[in-house]
Amino acid sequence: MENRRSFLKKTALAAAAAPLVASSCKRLPSADRYGIETDPSVHSQLLVSKGNALPITGTFLDEISHDIPHQNWGEQEWDRDFRYMKAMGIDTVIDIRCGYRKFITYPSPYLLKKGCYMPSTDLIDMFCRLAQKYGMTFMLGLYDSGKYWDTGDMRYEVESNKYVIDEVWERYGSKYSSFGGWYISGEISRATKGAIESFRTMGRQCKEVSGGLPTFISPWIDGKKAVDAAGGALTKAQAVSVQEHEREWNEIFDGIHEYVDACAFQDGHIDYDELDAFFTVNKQLARKYGMQCWTNAESFDRDMPIKFFPIKFDKLRLKLEAAGRCGYDKAITFEFSHFMSPQSAYAQAGHLYDRYREFFQL
Repeated sequence: MENRRSFLKKTALAAAAAPLVASSCKRLPSADRYGIETDPSVHSQLLVSKGNALPITGTFLDEISHDIPHQNWGEQEWDRDFRYMKAMGIDTVIDIRCGYRKFITYPSPYLLKKGCYMPSTDLIDMFCRLAQKYGMTFMLGLYDSGKYWDTGDMRYEVESNKYVIDEVWERYGSKYSSFGGWYISGEISRATKGAIESFRTMGRQCKEVSGGLPTFISPWIDGKKAVDAAGGALTKAQAVSVQEHEREWNEIFDGIHEYVDACAFQDGHIDYDELDAFFTVNKQLARKYGMQCWTNAESFDRDMPIKFFPIKFDKLRLKLEAAGRCGYDKAITFEFSHFMSPQSAYAQAGHLYDRYREFFQL
């Protein structure tokens, strides 16, 4: 059985091994399309203290995309991306969901019988193998039927995951040592119908089948930037107060802490001058209930009318600095491959990777 202490020790050891791979992933000087060479002696002159923030050590893997484009990578591209991740200190990779509606990441006998489409490759097997190859911990995101988004009731997600959890553990969890935990993928922000019951039920089953491996959730804060991604608005007038947030999440944590080990609130729905107030409450609540306090440091920008592009580095820095000040335990991101990877479809992502490594002196 792997408890919280041994899990944290395991991820720390994986992070310590990162420099062994980093040298093979540095971006070498090269010529641009006009033949102009990069001058390796030129460096940015930073006005802020380098590395004075909580580093990102985990990332979601978004292979069942909902509102960002698919990059259509094969195993060679994924292998290269894991090397880029390792070079910046990532020790934990999380499949954000093993299926969404009819698209799935592995050939699930149960979900295929329910009308889901056969995937061309077994992505969960590939992620487990690559995590093992590069000394990372892999965490499995549960199936999302879409019914919660349609109805607002999380209890619909329990039924399918009864079978998915058992399937995944039998196929991958008992086979790969890299399989290190579970992500309960239902995203909520406030007191949602069926949320406490559903988190408890799915978290309990995950722990029972896997001998106690860690579980976590990644909800969002109902702040001023919590708007419909399909709409044109960037902010809304009605936003949760710090006091309301604390009251509602105190009730939720009280109901789920036995079966949920960590909470990684998404950090992009509140303004930058609100970070410390909300982060302080999150840390206090996690400490109260014996949970790990993580941050989901979004590496995409919510402040632009075009959704979604890689975030401006200073915005990411402000969020990671706040997480460091508030004593957070771990920073993960949504998500490296689209918004920080040098091989992303977005050219800005590679520059964000460079600025991040420059700041943390990697």
